[in-house]
Amino acid sequence: MGDDRQEKQEQPNNGEPINLKQLAAILQLSQTTVSLVLNNSPSAKSIPTRTRERVLQAARKFHYRPNYFARSLRKNRSMSIGVMTPDLSEGYFTMVMNGVEEYLMRAQYFYFTASHYWDQDLMIEYPRMLAERAVDGFLFLNTPSEIRSPLPTVAISAHNNSPGVTNIILDHSKAAELALRHLYDLGHRKIAFIKGPNIIPDTEYRWRSILEVARQLNLKVQAEHCIQLDADSWSPEVGFEPMRDLLARTRDFTAIFCFNDISAIGVIRAIYDAGLSVPEDISVIGFDDIMSAAYHKPSLTTVRQPLREMGREGAQILLDMISNPEKQFPEEIVMQPELIIRESTGLAAVQRGKRRA
Repeated sequence: MGDDRQEKQEQPNNGEPINLKQLAAILQLSQTTVSLVLNNSPSAKSIPTRTRERVLQAARKFHYRPNYFARSLRKNRSMSIGVMTPDLSEGYFTMVMNGVEEYLMRAQYFYFTASHYWDQDLMIEYPRMLAERAVDGFLFLNTPSEIRSPLPTVAISAHNNSPGVTNIILDHSKAAELALRHLYDLGHRKIAFIKGPNIIPDTEYRWRSILEVARQLNLKVQAEHCIQLDADSWSPEVGFEPMRDLLARTRDFTAIFCFNDISAIGVIRAIYDAGLSVPEDISVIGFDDIMSAAYHKPSLTTVRQPLREMGREGAQILLDMISNPEKQFPEEIVMQPELIIRESTGLAAVQRGKRRA
């Protein structure tokens, strides 16, 4: 493998990107050795470190470009997947895709992203269009279960009941327990709730869990203290306006559990605009733990979904499905939430009074 060989300095094609054969000739190494290094093959561990470094440095220097079509024909795959998502907004999508991209980049896989914006026609049309582009499989993010495909498919937060689909979901019962027990231990007994839009698959699963945990804690979920979001949105306005209206009707509650962090940020603004404070007058809990949650003022107490981990897990399982079509995969993988306590929750007013006494 010629660890002491020196690569030739001249570059063919007048500086244009080179292929594997040309790169191997420059390095005076076999194409097999260069390929193992560039593809990060397990067999590359047997190649001396200095040789691996030379290959990677030369690939960058001479603008090596892999032969995509040759690799696709050799593996009988397009080395790409299709990702279906409601939108590309900050929050859920951003963090899940961080995990997806991290894994796909290491695996040298490409992906196409299609946003359906909850349009039923697009939900049907886009998978067909992606299949026509020869994707090897599908990753459905937070996208309803009506979508079916003969290709390997992983659904994240989508609750897809189609045969052969692996679902990655959150333990919503645990999430509800973490949030409501936290508020209960702080002395909150009158709690308001923001329920998610009906179009989001997680909404009903989470809401049923909230009702069950509330029953166990003997907390009354009163209809007049509940907000139903009409639409999924990336803007805190989605929580601001409903909370403003709720406060105009009643202030007979000491805490609110929001469907997501985006709505919680809007809720906090509405509370301050009403002349109240967080958490002194009303405690606020969000959901997801988006990147800005820790930097809001007050910083947001929230139920953290392991969104990056869910993305990585989804990408890993999907590529495993593609590589091993005869292998059996679980119908469901349940991820665990975590309560992140910050500044937006505190003792209920009645509890503060007792402590001062």
